[in-house]
Amino acid sequence: MDRNYCNSLTSYSRRETREVNIGGVPLGGNNPIRVQSMTTIDTMDTTGTVEQALRMVDSGCEYVRITAPSMKEAQNLENIKSELVRRGCNVPLVADIHFTPNAAELAATIVEKVRVNPGNYADKKRFEEIEYTDDTYASELKRIEDKFSPLVEICKANSTAMRIGTNHGSLSDRIMSRYGDTPLGMVESALEFIRICEKMDFKDLVISMKSSNPQVMVQAYRLLVNKLDLEGLEPYPLHLGVTEAGEAEDGRIKSAVGIGTLLEDGLGDTVRVSLTEEPEVEAPVAKIMVDRLVQKSHQLPIAPIQSNPINPFDYSRRTSREVANFGYQNVPRVIADFSKVDQVSVKDLKSIGHFYLPELDKWSMNDTGADYIYTGGNPISFMLPNGLREIVDYSVWKNLSNKQNKHPFVTDFQDVNDLDDVLNFVLIDTDSEADKSLNWLKNNTNSVAILKTENTHGTASIRRFVLELISEGIEVPIVFNQHHPKLTSDELMIHSSTDAGALLIDGMGDGMMISSVETPELETLKLYNQTAFGILQAARTRITKTEYISCPSCGRTLFDLQETTAMIRKRTDHLKGVKIGIMGCIVNGPGEMADADFGYVGSGKGKITLYRGREVVKRGVPSENALDELIELIKDNGMWVEP
Repeated sequence: MDRNYCNSLTSYSRRETREVNIGGVPLGGNNPIRVQSMTTIDTMDTTGTVEQALRMVDSGCEYVRITAPSMKEAQNLENIKSELVRRGCNVPLVADIHFTPNAAELAATIVEKVRVNPGNYADKKRFEEIEYTDDTYASELKRIEDKFSPLVEICKANSTAMRIGTNHGSLSDRIMSRYGDTPLGMVESALEFIRICEKMDFKDLVISMKSSNPQVMVQAYRLLVNKLDLEGLEPYPLHLGVTEAGEAEDGRIKSAVGIGTLLEDGLGDTVRVSLTEEPEVEAPVAKIMVDRLVQKSHQLPIAPIQSNPINPFDYSRRTSREVANFGYQNVPRVIADFSKVDQVSVKDLKSIGHFYLPELDKWSMNDTGADYIYTGGNPISFMLPNGLREIVDYSVWKNLSNKQNKHPFVTDFQDVNDLDDVLNFVLIDTDSEADKSLNWLKNNTNSVAILKTENTHGTASIRRFVLELISEGIEVPIVFNQHHPKLTSDELMIHSSTDAGALLIDGMGDGMMISSVETPELETLKLYNQTAFGILQAARTRITKTEYISCPSCGRTLFDLQETTAMIRKRTDHLKGVKIGIMGCIVNGPGEMADADFGYVGSGKGKITLYRGREVVKRGVPSENALDELIELIKDNGMWVEP
């Protein structure tokens, strides 16, 4: 099976694509990776949309996308464009279209680019399973061509670019019936439209494969590139995004796990980070991801990988043996690094989710309570809470009189002669110690490898080492140890999520440990801990909290998404593992929140439709009652627990 999807797994190399001109700001080819976002104001509010677009451009947006759900909004794009030009702003505009081909055709004569969703451009989704013969499927493709080709002709005539944007949650019934709810279904959905464009000699295309699940999203983009090459189609530039990423740290981490993984692969020509926040907040977050790629040009050389046993299009966790509660079928563990804290106190453990309750004389733990704490050469003097174990430097550990729940941290594996019978941690530098550590790891079967790298392309260095372990049949559990200098909170979350997420998406990793180069403050240690758990959740390898699949808002939105998301989160954020979709309108309704357990969707002014999975349970619920009704629905389905 051909599994090629990037130029190299060990050396950063950006994929070569066609150049697509978008209003004088070309995309792909040798151009920089572009940053964009989408307005949230009603498109009929010309002044409000223009003001927001100007703020977006000031924050770094190079393209501005505006929704056009009907003909009246499409027509008003002309007024918006004229006012922007009058105010000295020539940013290319992109019309976002769902369901309405006539709006797309009008918009294509006004703006520089139109985005169409192949799942709903020519199809109405009814969640029906239909058996297609080859003949009936071919007739469906002919129907799509007849509906889509007028837009292609208009784009050609007006030099308007087009994005074919597949969304995981809005695949057509036809695609679902033949390919299922899969990355392959997403790719085939886009390819149907790409083939029509190439047949009509229209190649000013940008392609996207968005999902709220970063794992699915990454697999779909990789598979798209693979299929384009295999079919001999043009290497179209890629628009990267995790749809409905959410707000605050969850939105940043989930976006970075998906987008960052693909950027590490050398894929991606424009980036949009979807946050349930003001759109001008999105571009700076995207810029952190894009700007970091400059470091990759200074990476240390890494030997090429001759064969890759990992299927990049389908998740499968690397096989590892069980050592204590690491590896095998255990969830990945989180190690908190307190080695630079002089004397750890009882109160300090609050930062990693462990709380001492003096009035009850007992410990409590929240959903992001760390599993291990590394204290270096300063062992903790008090009794640790149940469930938390300590790691200390080997030189200190071997002299301890009481070693219960304390395990050694080995920094020089060639200079040890007495190890723990149960669990040992050994630090491996994948840049310099990879080859000489293999035999040691093979022979010391009660060890966990802590992997670190100083390479600017650290993901590639660690990937190279893990693939070597696989080829040698060494099933040691592995923990990623990231060392960060002082960064902003956004930088920390994005850098960590990119580096670890890229490996976790490929099934590598049995734990995480984020370390600071300087002496960290407790708030920093708290951020590290929350980030580690957030990354594991985003990569779908360890679910520790409620997941909110909330859209980033746009001109179609029927309520205040930020306020509503905060309100729902306040009442439900104790429901570990439950996924709740919060969508501003029916366009982002049952499809976009495809893998949510419950959905809260705007269906009219002051009206909410509630879903159980993809099934409508209640329509037209007054918004003032909708949250209570949602909670009753969760209770009725046996998924509620009292906070």
